[in-house]
Parts: sequence; C-alpha cells; structure tokens
Amino acid sequence: MQLTLHRGLCEHTIITLPQFTSVVTKDENAVQCYRIAKGAMSLRETFDVSAQIPELYFNFYGRIAWRFEPFQAGIEPLRQGFEVGLSSGNKDMGLHCLIHTVKNAIFSGASLKSILKEIDYYLHLLKTYKSEVTNNFMLNFRETVSLLIDNGEATSIPEKAVFGDLNDPGNKPREAFFHHAVIRCYWSGHSERCRYYSEKCMNLFGQGGQPTAYVAKFFFGLNSIDLLRKKRHASKSKEGLRKAIAAMKDAAANSEWNFMNKLRLLEAEQQSITQRHFLAIDLYDASIQSAKKSGFIHEQGLAYEKAGLYFKNKAGNNEKALEYFKQALECYEEWGSKMKVDFVKKEIDSLNVSGS
Repeated sequence: MQLTLHRGLCEHTIITLPQFTSVVTKDENAVQCYRIAKGAMSLRETFDVSAQIPELYFNFYGRIAWRFEPFQAGIEPLRQGFEVGLSSGNKDMGLHCLIHTVKNAIFSGASLKSILKEIDYYLHLLKTYKSEVTNNFMLNFRETVSLLIDNGEATSIPEKAVFGDLNDPGNKPREAFFHHAVIRCYWSGHSERCRYYSEKCMNLFGQGGQPTAYVAKFFFGLNSIDLLRKKRHASKSKEGLRKAIAAMKDAAANSEWNFMNKLRLLEAEQQSITQRHFLAIDLYDASIQSAKKSGFIHEQGLAYEKAGLYFKNKAGNNEKALEYFKQALECYEEWGSKMKVDFVKKEIDSLNVSGS
C-alpha cells in the first residue's frame, strides 16, 4: 500500500488492494471495496503477477467477489489458485483457495456426485500435502455432500472432521462446523437441531463478512418458518425470520444472482403462514424463476418443493401440488440428491393415494 501511495501503480498494487479490501470489507462499505479490488484485478494484464495468483484469487474470489458476482464465477479461478499454489511452492495459500473452491461449488448447486468425487481426490492429495485444517474442511464438506446424496447410506466414510473445542472463541474453524451443521440439519428435516446450530452461527458470524453467514441466515429463516408452523419458539422464530429476510434484502441489493431467489422464497414462506394466497404463489414462482436464472438447481428444487407443500397443506389444491412436486423431483434428480428425491416421491405418493 505504501509503495502504491508513494510511487504509483505497480505489481504490488494488484496484490495488496484485494488483500486490504478483503480485510476491511463490511456490509456498509462493500460496494466501494469491491470497486477498488475489481480495479486492481483489471491491472493483471499490465503487470506480471503469475507468482501471486493464489493470494490474488483467494482474496478477490474467495472473500470479496461473492457479494457481487455469481458463486459459479469464482470456482475456476479459485481452482487455478489452488493448482498454482501447489506447483509454485505456495501450498498454504493454494489450500485456502481449495477450501473456497469446494464451498462455492456447494453454494452453486453443482452436481453432488461430482463434488464428492472431487473431495475424495483432494483428500487423497492431502496425504501428500499435509494440512490438518484443510483435511478437516474437506471432511466437513464431504459429510454434508454425502448426507445430501443418500443420507450417508452408501457414500459416508468412517473418517470425520475434528474441530476441537467448539466452545472455544479462539477456535476459528468451528464456524465451518456450525455452518454445515445448519445445512445438514435443515435439509434432513431436524428443525430443533437446525435452530440450535443456527443460533450458534448467528453468534459467531455477527454482521456476516463471508457467504457462509448469509447462507446460514437463509436456512435459519426457512427453519424459523417450519418452527412457526409447528407452533414452537414463536417469538424467537419470528425474530429469526425477520433477521433472515433483512439479511437477504441487503445481500440481494448487491447480488440478485446469488441472493434474490433466497429472498423471494423466504418472503413466499412468510406470506404462506399469513394466508395471503395469491402473493405467496407469486413469490414462490419468482423464487423458482430466479433460482433457474442463476443456475441454482438445488434451490430451484427447494422452491418447487415448498410451493408444492403449500398447495397440498394450505391451499388444498392437490393438482397444483403434484405439478410443483414433479418439477422439484426433476431438479433434485439433476442435483443428485437421492435423499430429496425420496422425500418428494413420498409426497407424490401421498397425493396419488388421497386422490384415488
């Protein structure tokens, strides 16, 4: 930074500006920080920074760009940062890129079987490139993906991530554990456990400087709706939903691609419990179309599923429910989630039985 201020633009500018902005970025200054970092990235053709690719891509694509650019856009650059890091001897920064590569793939709704195959390859590679932290992250990701595929029935492995004392405030990796606990509990329907881990996430992430915070808040909001339907923790659930919607509004203001579908689904679910039928339907459809546009096949399926449940349980329209469930089934099949395919098939079977 000092060199840039005193001597003007140089090769160090490209590295230090994304690094600096990745540290100081908050919700209120995100636009300015992104513009600074993006400007620095545009200088790559002017100066030779090939040796610094791991640092550059980690700070920009792993820590800043997700607020404004599609999750998918960061996957290949981060993978390149990982590969360059290993080949150039910058192992630690390369492994940071690897963690964000897999994280972005999961958030993007990439093929679960492909992600699992990649993770297993990386776990094998980590037997050579020793890193306990990265190995634990990969195992944590793997447990989530395995559950989503088949509830771990045929894809789980004995080795599990170890994150140490989860009550230790200085234990930074515990954030990853709590975040994926939220994902696993929500998708598998364990609402009380999801609430517990969601509250842990909220305490840890605070304002939320990383995408994990926003994804956790999204699932926290959806789970709050489920608890309200079950008439549990009404006050806390209403507050959780309010915070989740507020967070998605803030995030979608910068990136409709990554967050608008999440906001619309939360709003649809909110309207569904207030009996605003036509508004709820419009919002479900808006969430579906937004997820489709962004290529988030997993969240497109989730929006179809939620709309189907609404038509079945609230609107009393089994024909429309079946239509949405069939679309959800196609999405989940494409995603590769046998667990969710089985769930939707049971809903379809119940409609067929009740209609016979």
